[in-house]
Amino acid sequence: MDDLADLTACLPPELRGTGTTITRIAAGLSGAGVYRVEAAGHAFVLKVAAATEDQAAWRRAVAIQQHAAAVGLAPAVIYSDDGRRSIVTDLVADRSFVALYRGPGHQAAVELLGTTVRRLHALPPPAGAPPLDGRGFLAQFWERLRGFALPAFVVEAVEGLLAEEAPPREGGPVLSHNDLNPSNLLYDGQAIVILDWATAGPNERLYDPAVLAMFLRMDEADCLRLLCAYQGEPVALLPDRFRYLRRLVAALAGSASLFLARRLKHPGGADTLEAALPLGGFYQQMQTGALKLGTPEGQWAFGLSLVKESLSLGALPP
Repeated sequence: MDDLADLTACLPPELRGTGTTITRIAAGLSGAGVYRVEAAGHAFVLKVAAATEDQAAWRRAVAIQQHAAAVGLAPAVIYSDDGRRSIVTDLVADRSFVALYRGPGHQAAVELLGTTVRRLHALPPPAGAPPLDGRGFLAQFWERLRGFALPAFVVEAVEGLLAEEAPPREGGPVLSHNDLNPSNLLYDGQAIVILDWATAGPNERLYDPAVLAMFLRMDEADCLRLLCAYQGEPVALLPDRFRYLRRLVAALAGSASLFLARRLKHPGGADTLEAALPLGGFYQQMQTGALKLGTPEGQWAFGLSLVKESLSLGALPP
């Protein structure tokens, strides 16, 4: 939905006018459109769901985001339109969480992540919503990739995970964001604000920390620091379930990226494990502009890097 009249209709009446500007920011895997809105001397973000998105799921995600915004975990919700499946939020000035994480405040950044996830998981999960099944999602993406030319190491990693006996879950479901990759984290100078609540819902408590640990490539010491801050008590050893979930999340995100590459008409290939960029190497290529997400080559390389990361984290001992 890039027609200006249609987009303007998604705004509250007080933000519609000749002085309003709407600029596209991004489009995600779901097909949702994200736009920057300048109106009445302020900046906002407009997100419009894809026409194929389930309306009940959209309503549930908006309700979750409103609860999160009320406790400062998400940008303030200004307006939502049920019929158009659109939501307008404040634009949060980002002081770069990644810069904080990579700088002298690294340990404090890890601890801030842990306490932020603890606050999130303290919110009540939506009634009647089914818990997310990461392994089931991986199986779904793997089925969608059937017939696509994939490297042998990708097949080995994904099919190995699907065949593996997983460690048991720990505790009951909590309200989980389910996609805490760095692009969904803003740092306003004091707290972390979380974006993109489309996949939020009940899940096991270690899933969100495992997502953070994987995407941020945390070593064991940082993983322990993250879990200590999250649980509010010392953690001596990484739980087997946490270790498993890091690998599962990497393979799931990698499969989703490869699926998007296929949808963008990438021909596939037989790249070797050695030739695939490590995840840190992919991030460097993205920073220089050599690779870009949203392009066939970028999504392909990202998918391979994520699956390589899954393999590098190692299988649990029998």
